[in-house]
Amino acid sequence: MIPLYYNTRSLWARRLSTGLTVLGLGLVVFVFSAVLMLANGIESALASGGDPRNVVLLNKGSTSELMSNVGRDALRALGSAPQVASSAEGDPLVAGELVVPVLLPRGNGQEANINARGIGPQSFATRPVVRLIAGRAPRAGTNEIALGSALVGRSPGARLGGALTFAEQRWPVVGIFSADGGAYESELWTDVNRLGAAFDRPGLSSVIVRTGSEQARDAFIKEVKGDPRFTLDAKPEPQYWAEQATWLATFIRVLGLFVSFIFSVGAVLGAMITMYAQVASRITELGMLRAVGFRRRSVLASILIESAVLGAAGGVVGALGALATRWMEIRTLNFQTFAEVRFGFTPTPGIVVAAIAFGTLMGALGGLLPALRASRLSILDALRA
Repeated sequence: MIPLYYNTRSLWARRLSTGLTVLGLGLVVFVFSAVLMLANGIESALASGGDPRNVVLLNKGSTSELMSNVGRDALRALGSAPQVASSAEGDPLVAGELVVPVLLPRGNGQEANINARGIGPQSFATRPVVRLIAGRAPRAGTNEIALGSALVGRSPGARLGGALTFAEQRWPVVGIFSADGGAYESELWTDVNRLGAAFDRPGLSSVIVRTGSEQARDAFIKEVKGDPRFTLDAKPEPQYWAEQATWLATFIRVLGLFVSFIFSVGAVLGAMITMYAQVASRITELGMLRAVGFRRRSVLASILIESAVLGAAGGVVGALGALATRWMEIRTLNFQTFAEVRFGFTPTPGIVVAAIAFGTLMGALGGLLPALRASRLSILDALRA
């Protein structure tokens, strides 16, 4: 086996071409890992809004709250289930809610689709993750609204003490809430009855139930599914929000990975050209290695190791570049909720490992043909070159 320090010296001696190849591979790895981080960020942003003890109930066949219509008479029956947790006052933690999209102007003259959530008296209590960070909760029977922190400043009047206008009514902002980066931060909350009257929606979109434990949650879901009184689908809240991220995350993954594949072809060709040039510039060296007793497979492995090292270096550079995007924030339309959602690039150890492995694979593929050429060189021809 040819010593590894020989490969290190060879790469350093041709550091300009080595650096350019690493940079090219790194750019492809950057796109690859950024796409995976972006899709993971969408899923994390939506799934983080779910509490494992909560159950979301929708009309059967509905895939989101916007498409669901639940009768108000279901509230009392659901609240009487023994698995339902109670508030400090002894009231069942059950909230009937209405979700409708509203169009709000942006400061740049464009408009954004935002989900307005009509809430009941227990809506905040059923979601401990949702906390008021300024002002107070909207009062029942009024047009008062609380804004998710992601909406602050996104529209004229979207601030504490300001007011928004939609459904031909004025809605004063009395509170700002956070939700640990979850999807609720991209919503505005107001009284369910006032929102229903403004949009002529007498029914509900969903019912949120908080159970005493995860075991009680599973028992509650089983009971609802087996009760002929209900025509409802019951899901754990984290599962519901994970499903809301599916289409958008899949679209970004497919599109991004397709672009990465196209770019990777160019990167592999670049690595191949670099390794061909390195082989051509040191034919005599390779001939000497063969002359002193190194076998063809040793020369083949040596060239492959060099190209794999180039790829791994490109993978590290690309992964580090992608990690720098974790502080960036992106807003886009969620295809399933038809509302704007805020998310960021969310890295994981698995994505970083996959990025480095992807770079190493590209480098190895780029060096395969040059390595085969180097291993097949005739000793006499190489020494005469």
